[in-house]
Amino acid sequence: MSRIPYIPLIAALIVQTLATMAAYSVAAAAPSISKELQVPGEYVGLFISTVYGLGMVSAMFSPSFIHRYGAVRVSQVIVVATIAMVLMASLGSSVGTLALSAVLLGCGYGATAPTSSHLLMKRTPADIRNLVFSIRQIGVPLGGVLGGLIVPPLVLAFDWQTALFMQIVPAAIMLILLQFMRPRYDADKDPGHLIRAKGLIGPLMLLKTMPELRVLTLAAFFYAGTQLCFVAYTSVHLTSQAGFGLVAAGQMLATYQISGVISRPIWGVIADKWVPARTMLIIMGFVMAAMAVLAGSFSPQWPWLGIFCVAVVAGATASGYTGLAFAEYARMGGPERAAETTGLGAASQFFGVMLLPSSFSFAVAAGGYDLAYEVIAALAAMSGGALWLFGGNRPR
Repeated sequence: MSRIPYIPLIAALIVQTLATMAAYSVAAAAPSISKELQVPGEYVGLFISTVYGLGMVSAMFSPSFIHRYGAVRVSQVIVVATIAMVLMASLGSSVGTLALSAVLLGCGYGATAPTSSHLLMKRTPADIRNLVFSIRQIGVPLGGVLGGLIVPPLVLAFDWQTALFMQIVPAAIMLILLQFMRPRYDADKDPGHLIRAKGLIGPLMLLKTMPELRVLTLAAFFYAGTQLCFVAYTSVHLTSQAGFGLVAAGQMLATYQISGVISRPIWGVIADKWVPARTMLIIMGFVMAAMAVLAGSFSPQWPWLGIFCVAVVAGATASGYTGLAFAEYARMGGPERAAETTGLGAASQFFGVMLLPSSFSFAVAAGGYDLAYEVIAALAAMSGGALWLFGGNRPR
């Protein structure tokens, strides 16, 4: 493991964790925020949607800035956006300032994948690439878990503004540490790189010339949407259809999330040593489809152990796939275009996160949970099939 680029990997992991924790801290503090500002707690969904919606834009636009200013400098911009978000949200204490804070964070959030891919692709040996990218992807669920664990106690001890404001401390420390990295890790920056309108949509242009990339982008869109459908609806589904109490349903959701975290580096090792990443992504599509079908059939007659097993396998596939997907994006782009290909991948997944859970709710209203889960199962299986049939001939 001495060949792992620890410094850029840890830096990328921390930046992703800080940004994600900031985004989900608002959700964790939602009961207190909604009570003080006198708005429905469900409005927190609009905050997350704003972050991901603008994250799509920043994911697509960031590669040009990475090439000109360096990936570490752009990582600093992400941290500054995180600090600006918690400052605006905690000091403003109004619906308007919360909305603006989501805009500020979203403007930097999408650049997390392109910056880390640019740093890691050039420094990671091919035979451990899937492991390294899978470890980096742990930052997303880790940020969510930390937000859920740390913010509520701080809200109870102080208030929600303080709980958000205190996140400035680790972010400021990280901002300074990144500055020490710049001389070495931004040595490849090109100050003469022109930032033009055409360059800002460069990732989209790759879809014309890389059929393999088109198929992976389609699959990533549906895989990410499937992932968030499980996250968004597991608790309410189990409480309304399977006779679970709120605590027990929350434990199953936690099981899903933890399985996704633990499985990511495991899949990375397997993909590096035994089964090619694309083959694993194909298998994952069919497995998450099967888990969706099973989830749609949950009822009070289902044994606890059966639902637990579905949560574990669904988490390991629908949540655990992301490291392999980003490693594949980086491989396709190579050292020079990894930022572009992973930016496209991040934008595609953010779009899936935004679109499919809301579509799922319409399917539930039209035909119940069994129909809704069957629809996302069909989409996941179709994506796996597309990767199998049209994903190209290269095994890695």
